[in-house]
Amino acid sequence: MNIPQLSNDPGQQALYTLIQRSIANAGGWLGFDRFMALALYAPGMGYYANSLRKFGLTPETGSDFATAPEMSKHFGHTLAHQVAEALQVTGTDEVWEFGAGSGALALQLLDSLGDSIQRYTIVDLSGSLRARQQDTLKAHAHKVQWVDALPEQLSGVVVGNEVLDAMPVQLLVRQAGVWHERGVVWNAQTASPLQWQDRVTDLRLPMEIPGEHDFLTEIHSQAEAFVATLADRFKAGEAATGKGGAAFFIDYGFPESEYFHPQRSMGTLMCHQLHKADSDPLVDVGRKDITAHVNFTGVALAAQDAGLNVLGYTTQAHFLINCGLLPPLVDAPIDEKSMAQKLITEHEMGELFKVVAFGTTEWEPMGFAQGDRSYAL
Repeated sequence: MNIPQLSNDPGQQALYTLIQRSIANAGGWLGFDRFMALALYAPGMGYYANSLRKFGLTPETGSDFATAPEMSKHFGHTLAHQVAEALQVTGTDEVWEFGAGSGALALQLLDSLGDSIQRYTIVDLSGSLRARQQDTLKAHAHKVQWVDALPEQLSGVVVGNEVLDAMPVQLLVRQAGVWHERGVVWNAQTASPLQWQDRVTDLRLPMEIPGEHDFLTEIHSQAEAFVATLADRFKAGEAATGKGGAAFFIDYGFPESEYFHPQRSMGTLMCHQLHKADSDPLVDVGRKDITAHVNFTGVALAAQDAGLNVLGYTTQAHFLINCGLLPPLVDAPIDEKSMAQKLITEHEMGELFKVVAFGTTEWEPMGFAQGDRSYAL
């Protein structure tokens, strides 16, 4: 099999080879969700599995983007108030974090919560990120453990910051009134051999899109399946121990009515590299992040259908203010105030980012005391 040399980096070239073989093995066409899974998570080669730096505040560090915990320690210290309440309600002393990134959020939670956490379990598929997390969390090494899969039973509090957006999505496109699934093919006769190809499909969106115009969007089967699996493990843990669970997910996205708005006709798929955004995931594969905004209605329905209660849904700004972000900032240095303000200002992260919570029992978390938008889901 003749694979053109597409990169001087052996790891990236190996990823291209893997993708080409996967396309061939699939009959010449690979659904985008399967391509995205390889591009992000192929062991040792995908974006989240290789050794390149991802998280940082500026491109000069070689990083691609900054998440809230890197921007301000007040993010994790404020979230800790909500986690503490959830630990008390569930009668547990263990926190689970999915996709812990640099380990910054884990450090902030562990520093804040002290002895109320006896075990902090990180679920992360990336060996290189795990090494960085271990270094960041060495002061708490006696409490932290890493796993690469969910256990059969789960109790405690789950947190996930910018996790759902990185789960592979299927692409659906309406062209001339006909729905297609968008996939990836390999054309060795071109300089950029990874190319799009659409196939007519029976897949449909959960709601009709008015109008006749062409329309591209995503469906989030994997994120919804993940939440349903989490629900099953929570219920198994509760049956075995009598102790329940609660989960808090923070991410950018919309409720269904906004997600599939007729004017959002180009979808939400986006790539991030060196703090710049682009919309072409078929270029420089393995070197940049690929994300899609979260359909929070779909995720909430998946949780509800699997037996969890939807505890709340609101903007990141409302959530953090409800949890006590502002009082500690009164006497904070100006640079700290400035970075923390980005977490809640509308044109930064405050409005686009949302928080959704699920639990095995019905209760009202402090983060949703004001501004709960569950009615919009």
